[in-house]
Formats: sequence, C-alpha cells, structure tokens
Amino acid sequence: MITDVRVPLEHQQSYSTAYEQMLEKVRYEGAYPTRERADEAVRLVLSGLGRQLTGDERVDLAACLPLEAARVLTAQIPDPQPLGGWAFVKDLAARSGASLATARWDTGSVFAAVTAHAGTDLITRILRQLPAGWALLFGQAELNPAV
Repeated sequence: MITDVRVPLEHQQSYSTAYEQMLEKVRYEGAYPTRERADEAVRLVLSGLGRQLTGDERVDLAACLPLEAARVLTAQIPDPQPLGGWAFVKDLAARSGASLATARWDTGSVFAAVTAHAGTDLITRILRQLPAGWALLFGQAELNPAV
C-alpha cells in the first residue's frame, strides 16, 4: 500500500484493500499527487454518477465496486432527468468549484477505474441508459445507430 508520508499514520483513514486499489488506479490514471486527491475525485464523480443512474444498472454497478465507492454512489438520489455527458462535467465543475478541464480529467480518471471493476458489458448497459455524450467520458467511441 502506498501512503502519503505527509499524513501521520494515526490520521490516515482506513479503507478496504479493494478501495485502496481503486484509489491507486485513479491516482495513477489521473497522475494525482496524493491518495487524498484521488479520493476526492472518486467521491465527486461517483456521487455525480449516483445522481444519474437508476434501476438494475445502478444496483449492478454498486455490487461491482468496493464498499466505500458503492456507498458514495448509492447515497445519491437519482435526478428525474439525467444529464448529457458534457452537462454532467459542467455540473461536477460547478459543485466542486473546479475548472471544466479539471472536472473532465477527474471524470475520465475515475471512470477508468469504474470500468475496470464493472467490465465492458455493464458499462455498455449503463451507456444505453444515459443520454448522449457519456461514452467519451468512459473512454469509448460514441456510436450513433444507422437511420
């Protein structure tokens, strides 16, 4: 386990091994300087995603994630009208006070870890549920059906 030497051991929050691994993946993907910064990104993005997902996809995603991440996701009440991908990023930026670029970076870093836990089949189901613009946030091409 990698720890931040600036935080005394007795003040570090204890997480499950699975969540620690998720944080390290997000930290690596996002090139964040500390585990705490990666944790902030995970909490911001997963709470935002929790406001967008409903139904079986929400339940199935929570079941795939480490308990700490699943709690963040499921603590949110879904919005009646889900946001498009870019609107989601703008909403995260507004809620966090970060720039749009930072919110987009956080989203991509966290969604890379989410995809690793959930697998492509579940991510495909999630993308079918959400409005346009989400596939790129998950690092996938957004394909429009032929008319």
